[in-house]
Amino acid sequence: MSMSYALADSATMLRRNLMHAKRYPSMSVGVILMPTVLMLVFKFVFGGALEQSSGGNYIDYLAPGMLLMIPAYITASVAVSICTDATKGIVNRFRTMGITQSSMLTGHVLGALLQALGGVVVMSAVALLIGWRPNATALEWVATFGLLTLMIFALNWLAVAFGLLAPNPEGASNMLFPVIMLPFLGSGLVSTDTMPVGLRQFAEYQPFTPITETIRGLLMGTEIGNNGILAVAWCLGIAIGGFLWANSIFRRKTA
Repeated sequence: MSMSYALADSATMLRRNLMHAKRYPSMSVGVILMPTVLMLVFKFVFGGALEQSSGGNYIDYLAPGMLLMIPAYITASVAVSICTDATKGIVNRFRTMGITQSSMLTGHVLGALLQALGGVVVMSAVALLIGWRPNATALEWVATFGLLTLMIFALNWLAVAFGLLAPNPEGASNMLFPVIMLPFLGSGLVSTDTMPVGLRQFAEYQPFTPITETIRGLLMGTEIGNNGILAVAWCLGIAIGGFLWANSIFRRKTA
């Protein structure tokens, strides 16, 4: 029975989160559009210079990596939303209503997940319009969206933890800057072979690179190797760690 109450409360909080996104669309639209605009900039401004490093049509190399900009960018929105709730007293009001306390966190995570998946669809459509030609099968597309969903879910829980730690919404938006920068410091834009030694080692061992290479392999037919296992392991590790950390902070704040 308690599980059914938790699910019902989480669904209610999800509706609340989506209603907020509908009423105040500027942040959601920005989070979705900015990575797409960056993709267009890299394609049409830097694409000519970067064509050689990609070994072919640059958009075919770029698009799979840029899809991971969406999970990175959505973290700032999640952190700000959580921090706003925590600092404006709405959490205390929810405590008096007898709802499952963690459902507020789950609602934010799932609401941002749906928004981010919408952004992935928009970016994919734009990439196809400007010349991206993936050769993936239907099953490979499903696997790609499954991995992206897992990545978004994991980073959202990490963002929730940072949002709960932040003293104010402005601080929350800045705390996720290192996460937002990680896709730029991996194999999403250029091959890691073109980087200086120290940066190349960092790029090869940070979580976005195996996830990028897995998505690129699924969509473009390049070799995946052990990147698939590493990608899932990173996502699960971040998701579990972020979930436990966020709930631990939340319990202390509401004790």
